Amino acid sequence: MLAKRILMIVIFVPLAVILIALAVANRTSTVLTIDPFNPGNPALSYTAPLFLWLIGALIVGVLIGSAATWFAQGKHRRTARRHKLEAQQLLVRAEQAEKRNLPVNG
Repeated sequence: MLAKRILMIVIFVPLAVILIALAVANRTSTVLTIDPFNPGNPALSYTAPLFLWLIGALIVGVLIGSAATWFAQGKHRRTARRHKLEAQQLLVRAEQAEKRNLPVNG
């Protein structure tokens, strides 16, 4: 429990300080235009502070990276599930064999 608290302080406090500094330094409004052929199109242009665009891009990157990792590790999770099921079946068979070989005290 103490290790989690120390890890949280060591990781999240500096990260929070960096994000706050980023937000203060980049609070001017910036236009994001989605239409590359007509950049003046107001329907596809969005205005927000630069730090929001940067934090949004960071969040999207983390989500895409997490999804890619999750999909890439799918075969390992499938193999682990198969091995777990096989181990459970072998345990049941061993218990059944053990019951058959025990002498009955009567």
